[in-house]
Amino acid sequence: MKILGSDKLQRTIQRLQKNFASSKGLILMYHRVAEAELDPWSLCVTSQHFAEQLEVLQKKTNPISLKQFVQAHQDGKIPDRAVVVTFDDGYADNLHYAKPILERYSIPATVFVSTGYIGKEREFWWDELERLLLRPGKLPEKLSLNISGSLYHWELGQAANYTEQDYQSDRICKAWEAKPGSRMSFYYSIWEVLLPLPERECLKALDELVIWANAESTLRKTHRSLLPEEICALGQGKLVEIGAHTVTHPFLSAQSTELQRQEIQQSKAALEEMLNRPVTSFSYPFGNYTTKTAELARTVGFDCACTTTKDIVWQQSDSFQLPRFGIENWNGEEFAKQLSRWFHG
Repeated sequence: MKILGSDKLQRTIQRLQKNFASSKGLILMYHRVAEAELDPWSLCVTSQHFAEQLEVLQKKTNPISLKQFVQAHQDGKIPDRAVVVTFDDGYADNLHYAKPILERYSIPATVFVSTGYIGKEREFWWDELERLLLRPGKLPEKLSLNISGSLYHWELGQAANYTEQDYQSDRICKAWEAKPGSRMSFYYSIWEVLLPLPERECLKALDELVIWANAESTLRKTHRSLLPEEICALGQGKLVEIGAHTVTHPFLSAQSTELQRQEIQQSKAALEEMLNRPVTSFSYPFGNYTTKTAELARTVGFDCACTTTKDIVWQQSDSFQLPRFGIENWNGEEFAKQLSRWFHG
């Protein structure tokens, strides 16, 4: 017999156990250290704010590497106020802007890299979509895309004309909070359709959008991924660990088990060949995974895998479902407040 309210009671008990656990810590998730005109996914932290955040970590926490953290977690001895810095995707600014600041504060980090984008003459697909759709100007009033045998149709209405004022307004708008009927909402609706697609289908749709928008398929230097030689430079020394993030950055739960295995295994193998050393950590693209995905990450030889679930890591956390807190472009003061909230529940 199920007792009414038992699930809520269990969650409350577990939250209290976490708050009073002696062995717990935080893993932070970054993507970019960059100045962005438009940042619909809040991926960018400016160099100034990143430095302020690392100063807070240096003064108020115990920053350690992911490798040290995972071992301490397995031993049940996570150091007091332990914090791990991680980056997802593999943007070039991780080397050119993030690493020098990490070195200044002697704070280790793990950078999870999607190997299929290394040196690619094309932006990450969500960035390319942003470049095509979120620039001031006019677009055709209707769009039809044939994707995997299904026809998708959009009518832009007033969003067909995207003014400079609209663009400036969207600079402080997150994609998932866009007003219905806006250009940002149009962008988000196409993003949702492209999200579960395998790479080939996604790129095909983007190619059609290039033609529809009468745009050019250009690579912005500000948005490029790491080059092969930059991967090696990023991983030089003991401060930055390189982890795997699949090959094509797919929404894993929408893919077959075999494709998931290939994405996970091949990204590990490619990085190990490039770096000439073991790659032991992994993170799930978009934080998306199933229990089968987690098992695949374990069986191909990783020591841990990171999610995007917002929570602390404590003794009951699974090493292949490690939670992380996403970091936004906060100044040092706001960042310190967020850390305090996370540590104390």
